[in-house]
Amino acid sequence: MVLSKPISVQLTQISPTKDQIAQLMSYPQDIPVVMTNIIKFKAITGNGNETGQEAYMRYFKSVQHLVAKAEAKVIWKGTVAMTVIGDSNDTPHMIILVEYPTVQHFLNMITNPEYQKITIDRSIALEYGGLIACKTQE
Repeated sequence: MVLSKPISVQLTQISPTKDQIAQLMSYPQDIPVVMTNIIKFKAITGNGNETGQEAYMRYFKSVQHLVAKAEAKVIWKGTVAMTVIGDSNDTPHMIILVEYPTVQHFLNMITNPEYQKITIDRSIALEYGGLIACKTQE
């Protein structure tokens, strides 16, 4: 099959849908999960007085104790230098890998009322906040 024009991916989602959470709950319950965060910042947040990156860094700092409480750890964090293969127009700004002992540890963290209070900084910061659950291959 030959496509007449390239397929473009719209990077606009920052929160999971109910269907995506339901699908995540089907992940094996007794093995670790690495959550791959694909981050694209807004140039300016909705309140207009800071960059998306500044608001996200505030969120990232605030969430660290909840990540630790979930027995999770950031295993890699870095900025995206460039897209080598793919859509260069929608290149994300940052990738973060966080390993949780189980999916339930992740779900417990994101449903914690303390976590819910700090998500405003994440919401105002991001143009796109993709999250991919990854299973380590043996």
